[in-house]
Amino acid sequence: MEGGGTPPETLKEERQSGCVPPTSLEGNSLKKSSWGFLFTGIVGGTLVAVYAVATPFITPALRRICLPFVPATAKQIENVVKMLRCRRGPLVDIGSGDGRIVIAAAKEGFTAVGYELNPWLVWYSRYCARREGVQASAKFYISDLWKVTFSKYSNVVIFGVPQMRNQECLRNG
Repeated sequence: MEGGGTPPETLKEERQSGCVPPTSLEGNSLKKSSWGFLFTGIVGGTLVAVYAVATPFITPALRRICLPFVPATAKQIENVVKMLRCRRGPLVDIGSGDGRIVIAAAKEGFTAVGYELNPWLVWYSRYCARREGVQASAKFYISDLWKVTFSKYSNVVIFGVPQMRNQECLRNG
């Protein structure tokens, strides 16, 4: 037969015998397969995103010395600024978190630097400094506080947990 199709007589016989070629099923299973890949991709992408965002917040709790992120309150920032009023020189905030203290010090005219382990908090701090217009005098770095030299800073701010102070006593004692 011309056109390469199945002769009408053969199709009629196949329909009567119940053996119909699965032409419509092939397209339908292809659509189901595409939806499955799409669903798997969305779920997988979501899990990767949650892991990427949550890991920097969870891993400090798994360290030998727990270093959680606890945002500074307005009263704590006010007290730090009050203590800095009669001082000069560069300031460092160890474990700067979301950068509130560094930004407040930069607004008071200090050259201020914050060191933080959590990259998301560092990026957020940089964004906040830019938004507040102090990005030139407020800098943020991703770093472990035990691996930074603080000798060039005249003012050191740290809000630590008791376990951290005990560790420092063990190192110096």
